Amino acid sequence: MKLWEKNFEINKEIERFTVGRDREMDLYLAKYDVLGSMAHITMLESIGLLEKDELHPLLEELKKIYHLADKGEFVIEDGVEDVHSQVEMMLTEKLGDLGKKIHSGRSRNDQVLVDLKLFTRHELKDIADEVKILFDELIQKSNQYKEVLMPGYTHLQVAMPSSFGLWFGAYAESLADDMLFLQAAYRMTNRNPLGSAAGYGSSFPLNRTMTTELLGFDSMDYNVVYAQMGRGKMERNVGFAIATIAGTLAKMAFDACMFNSQNFSFVKLPKECTTGSSIMPHKKNPDVFELIRAKSNKLQSLPQQITLIMNNLPVGYFRDLQIIKEVFLPAFGELKDCLQMAAYIINKIEVNEHILDNPMYDPMFSVEEVNRLAAAGMPFRDAYKKVGLDIEAGKFVPNKNIHHTHEGSIGNLMNEEIVKLMESTIEGFNFNRMMNAEHSLLCKE
Repeated sequence: MKLWEKNFEINKEIERFTVGRDREMDLYLAKYDVLGSMAHITMLESIGLLEKDELHPLLEELKKIYHLADKGEFVIEDGVEDVHSQVEMMLTEKLGDLGKKIHSGRSRNDQVLVDLKLFTRHELKDIADEVKILFDELIQKSNQYKEVLMPGYTHLQVAMPSSFGLWFGAYAESLADDMLFLQAAYRMTNRNPLGSAAGYGSSFPLNRTMTTELLGFDSMDYNVVYAQMGRGKMERNVGFAIATIAGTLAKMAFDACMFNSQNFSFVKLPKECTTGSSIMPHKKNPDVFELIRAKSNKLQSLPQQITLIMNNLPVGYFRDLQIIKEVFLPAFGELKDCLQMAAYIINKIEVNEHILDNPMYDPMFSVEEVNRLAAAGMPFRDAYKKVGLDIEAGKFVPNKNIHHTHEGSIGNLMNEEIVKLMESTIEGFNFNRMMNAEHSLLCKE
């Protein structure tokens, strides 16, 4: 079944090629297609394109389809082109010609646009929730190990004293900054394209303000041409937010793999989170962090993939944009999986509290000694030379009792302020507007 089908049948190979993976990808959108239709027909009734006694049965059937999709039981049947066609067909089977009335004043172009936005804003909320869980684990670990020193590196050379408090806290603050990108992506996503039809509006007196409010959008995409131009742009910008979080995860995963190796032995991963070798009985491989690193690196390519698909397209809709769904829709699940695994392992990770017993790390206290001599009155360059010569001569004896006080240092992690940054950003999403609107639609009599 095709909404556009007339009196001829398309070549089967052409159909296979043009439909592609749409049926598979559209299952991600099923719930949201229903929500968009519920808001649309409510608006149609308000402007007289549906009768009052027609609206109720349509809404009730759409709710049934929504719950079917919510349970993962929604199916796009063979021969049915997409989710829009399947929903309309199901309504028509139950309600006859009444089911055919729901498409007045819209196109599949603005229908898929609103589906994608409704889907994406939900996924962004889930991502924000998972980021916050990992953030909390990192902050907890930072506070727990704030007194435990570790080597800090530049050029992979032992450099200066750091601490596990700083290491865990650094990734927490990185996530707090990443959340700003996520919020920006959410705010751009949370604008209503419904009513733009095929990109040029409709002769029906649509009330786009009403559908905007019913669906809990912050505003509408006002210009109907721009609403269509947003296809691909939204996905690319959300892709940048996903890539930013993935970048933090990939870097942290690399550190964890390296710190877990016997040559470092800074941390110990929980044994239930490692794998063994078929030949080497001693092996405990950090497979989870290796896969987080690989998956996160893959996710960082997402905005580039989307950009290359949508590049050089003029104004209007093109089938090229269909392909974006194949790289975009599954990305959320991959990122959530990585975030959940990272949070689980960070919760259980053990820190080696005696790293600095090894004299190979003694030189990292050289700067502390230079600063001590400079504070006592010796010119900095003279102090630098003296300590350097002592190290070369094997006479350097480190003082490991360091005392850093400035903001963000070993002795003053500023974790409370980092937590405030994260909380402030989360409040700025205003997810309640979305949740309340959708709840009202689904509970509407």
